[in-house]
Amino acid sequence: MGNRAGGRRTGPKCVAIVGPFASGKSTLLEAILARTGAIPRQNAIGSGNTVADHSAEAKAHAMSVEATVATTTFMGESLTFIDCPGSIEFAYEAEPVLAACDVAVVVAEADEKKIPALQLVMRKLDDLGVPRILFLNKIDRTAGGVRDVLKLLQPASSRPLLLRQIPLRKDGNVIGSIDLALERAYVWREFAESEITEIPGDEKAREIEARFHMLETLADHDDLLMEQLLEDKEPPRDEVFDDLSADLRDGAVTPVFIGTAEKGNGVLRLLKSIRHDAPDVTATAKRLGVPEKAGTVVQIMKTIHTPHGGKLSVSRVLSGSVSDGTELYLPGGNSVKISGIYTLLGTAQTKTGSAAIGETVALGKLDEAATGQTLTSAKSGIQPLAELAAPQPVFAFALRPKERKDEVKMSAAIHRLADEDPSLTLEHNQDTGETILSGHGEMHLRVVRERLEGRNQIPIESSEPSIPYRETIRKSVTQRGRHRKQSGGHGQFGDVVIDIKPLPRGSGFEFTESITGGVVPRQYIPSVETGVRDYLKSGPLGFPVVDVAVNLQDGSYHTVDSSDMAFQMAAKLAMKEGMAMCNPVLLEPIMKVEIFTPSDATAKITALVPQRRGQILGYDGREGWPGWDVVEATMPQSEISDLIIELRSATAGVASYRATFDHMAELTGRLADEVMNAAGKAA
Repeated sequence: MGNRAGGRRTGPKCVAIVGPFASGKSTLLEAILARTGAIPRQNAIGSGNTVADHSAEAKAHAMSVEATVATTTFMGESLTFIDCPGSIEFAYEAEPVLAACDVAVVVAEADEKKIPALQLVMRKLDDLGVPRILFLNKIDRTAGGVRDVLKLLQPASSRPLLLRQIPLRKDGNVIGSIDLALERAYVWREFAESEITEIPGDEKAREIEARFHMLETLADHDDLLMEQLLEDKEPPRDEVFDDLSADLRDGAVTPVFIGTAEKGNGVLRLLKSIRHDAPDVTATAKRLGVPEKAGTVVQIMKTIHTPHGGKLSVSRVLSGSVSDGTELYLPGGNSVKISGIYTLLGTAQTKTGSAAIGETVALGKLDEAATGQTLTSAKSGIQPLAELAAPQPVFAFALRPKERKDEVKMSAAIHRLADEDPSLTLEHNQDTGETILSGHGEMHLRVVRERLEGRNQIPIESSEPSIPYRETIRKSVTQRGRHRKQSGGHGQFGDVVIDIKPLPRGSGFEFTESITGGVVPRQYIPSVETGVRDYLKSGPLGFPVVDVAVNLQDGSYHTVDSSDMAFQMAAKLAMKEGMAMCNPVLLEPIMKVEIFTPSDATAKITALVPQRRGQILGYDGREGWPGWDVVEATMPQSEISDLIIELRSATAGVASYRATFDHMAELTGRLADEVMNAAGKAA
């Protein structure tokens, strides 16, 4: 491997800001916007005046609940930053953003409890092949040496963490940084540009050692640099910068910058690295597989429904350019026309006439377009460059408007919210008539409800979704059902004898007939089956009946008074009287559950499962995830509704699970009585 020198990358760039919850991402965005002059001053998070966390829901919960887009300029270049929520419940906001950004700034701190959350972020960047820079925030509060912090954080990263700076200390306090590439010291000034100074004599030895370690890591990917180090030659500074830039773009290392975003410290050096070292849109387009000579290609990163301006599609121009009125084609070939192009600074919109390659803008009125889609100027459309696969929902509620007149309004509002947040799942349960909204945690759905009630002025009632209990029987009976009615003119007559018997679990329903001698005419046999099936919708315990076989073995008819309806009624009567004698029993659904947890919390999880009537099947290391386990268990569905709350409480907010239906099992005793009593009250 030779030297991989590559020129500085400039032009419009898109940068995702990601990291664990409460690591300081929104504070960093505010500091960047203040330093670049996009806003007059840096406002404190919680002041209500920041560019990020501007929504009523974010302010109410003091946390980011949606991605914030902000475009600024630095050294004559356009940079768009997208601040993504850190909570795992809103992490899906980052998925379509990361796909089309050039680089991610991962904001982290020296907190051992947040390492699993940091690992989740880094893993997603690995999966998408996104280069990343780590900004080690709150360095002024960090105890111990910065290299000890890197040893703590390194297990979360599959790429080597490469120190670009070390703290400059005075009387034990961090007062600035020493840049290992430039070999300069910077004394920080609050909310202002740092003062450049000589490296103090008592810090020189520490700087030389840290710089050599940085160069050693770079030499792993540059034979010429390795030779220079072995011969004790000082490599030219330009070559060092070329290697730093190339290794970032190639994903060989994760450069680490230090600072305190709350005071605006360390922001300028971070910005310069983004401008000079981060890949540009041509590299991103290549990573995504944009065909050469593809014309205009646009990737939608986020959807916003504004109160007055309609739908906005936050989009990255990966090739070509767009203008107001440009016609683009969806993957299926349908066309949409841009009506308005805007640059964003949080909620502030600035209209512009066009957007060139690399720019991130909001496109107006693309009503048929959705987050994650790829649009193109080619009439045939283009295959999506980034497939979005929402994680399985882990929390749900049934919702309904308090007033029936709001049902249509609620449905439209939910579909707008789902357009903005593709991780929401909306389902109408035919059996229960419930509208089920599913998401990624209790807070996620609480925010959705607040948006429904706040933005749309729709009072909502919610409850836990109904569990699909069933019932079956334990013994067989033979039962006659005779329906006779005479009320002038033609009467009604139907007479059947049926055998009812249990089937093995999971068999469903089986109907047969063994009629001989025409005692029940053939044309009425389907009516008998219809009557049986109708009864099975609600058995003696009040729930749908499963795993039952019914055989029509005898009966009688009347040449004038028999009819389809009469035999349906006779069958229902036979089922009603017979099923009560079949020793009916309640069945509950049992789920197969895979719980993904940091290994240090596995013992808590395995203790938690039996408390929810679950059975541990086993646990093992999570493949490809150092420091994580997968716990496999079976658990009643009724015990899973709020499982995620307890899992995340036990794992600093990072555990998740996947559940699939496994089998139905008998439920008896007090719990069965409670289920049946609740069903009786609801009926």
